This record gives sequence, structure tokens and C-alpha cells, in this order.
Amino acid sequence: MTVKDRVALVTGGSRGIGRGVVEALARGGAKVAFVYNSNSAAADEVVSALAAEGHEAWAIQADVRSKEAADNVIEQVVEKWERLDILVNNAGIIRDGLLATMDAQQWQDVIDTNLTSVFNFCQAVTRQMMGQRYGRIINMSSVAADVSNPGQANYAASKGGVEGFTRCIATELARRGITANAVAPGFIETDMTSAVVSAAGAEIKKKIPARRLGLPDDIAGAVMYFAADESSYVTGQVLKVDGGLTLGGL
Repeated sequence: MTVKDRVALVTGGSRGIGRGVVEALARGGAKVAFVYNSNSAAADEVVSALAAEGHEAWAIQADVRSKEAADNVIEQVVEKWERLDILVNNAGIIRDGLLATMDAQQWQDVIDTNLTSVFNFCQAVTRQMMGQRYGRIINMSSVAADVSNPGQANYAASKGGVEGFTRCIATELARRGITANAVAPGFIETDMTSAVVSAAGAEIKKKIPARRLGLPDDIAGAVMYFAADESSYVTGQVLKVDGGLTLGGL
């Protein structure tokens, strides 16, 4: 899969799945900018580690919930590298709570971070990609869009929205050489899932046919497929990377 000499931007790229994606793109030969929220030490560590391997990465602090911030980030990347070929909308949070007790802020924080940010960055990059007549947009969904878990109404709504949004923009942008696809991870070992895994990891694995939790590299591989030149005829798709979790069965 070819991403050599492409320019990529990843939101939420300083840890977990996002870091895995940044590393995969950089090692594949792309120049990679990534957005982080507040942990500058973690962001700097990603840049330094990749630089030590001879790869180019650039960390940009921004609030992905802000349309103005998204516009500014895209502008910075294009100004630095003169184009932007690959956008990976990975930033996301969880704020679980049962419907009866979920407060409005829990709802809005998740919707703004997981869904509105996708709109912000996709809209901001569209004109640039249309002018290039080339682009790869990859949005991070979740199996939570299909598999219901109590206490995740906000998260499930945000990820279901991501999938519908991705299919819609795929139809709008296809004639300009731009694809839009989504990756839907299952249970992946990251900081965000550590509490759940530590409490119920053994039970979770029993429900997964592969009998293991996923790793950030598993998701990065799927992103690399959608990001590559060779995937030009694939758009509007959602790829579940879940070890078979959503297949059902015993």
C-alpha cells in the first residue's frame, strides 16, 4: 500500500490508536502532522521517536471541537507542505452514563469531540482536496455504532453519526478523486479502554472469536489500506476491525 511522499493529518495522534496511525503513515513514507489536545510531553515524544527513525512528524495543539481551530490546522499544514492528501479523524472520548442520569454536558462533550470534530476537519480540508483532485478521508467509528452497550447512548450516537456522515460525503466527493471511509474498532488496548479491560478483560475476550483484544497496530493497518493510492475505488465503506466480535455466535 503506497503512501510514500503523501502529506497526512491525524487528529488525536499523541497516544493509543492515533499514535499507531501516525507511526504507520510516517513509516510508510508520508509526512505526518497530528493534532493533540493538551499533553505536549506525549506529543513531543511521538515526534522525537519518529525523528530518531528518520521520519518526519509535526505536532499541532488544537481543540478539535472548534471549527476555527480546524481551519487553522489545515491552513498550517498546507502552508508547510503545500498539499494535504490524507485526513484521519481519530480524536474521541467516552463519558459513559445511563440515560436516566446522563447530564447534558456528558452528551455534548462526546458529540462535539467525536462527531462535530469530524465535520470540522472534513469541511476544512475539502476545498484543498478538491483542488488537488485527490484525497483520502478516514473517519474513526466504533462497533458501538452497531452493538449496544448500556451507558453509551452518547458514544453510540456519535459513532453512528460518523458512519452516516462518511457515506454521505463519499457520494459528494467521489467525482473529485476523494474517497471517504470509516474504520470501526472493537475492543482495543488503549488508555481509553484500560479501566474496562482491567475490570472485565477475561470476559470480553470470551466474546471475541479471535480470543484477544486488538492493538493500535491492528487499526493502523486498516487505516493504511484506506489511505493508500491503491484504494481509489473504495469509498463510503465501514471496515470493522474487531476480531469477529460483531459476528455473533457462541
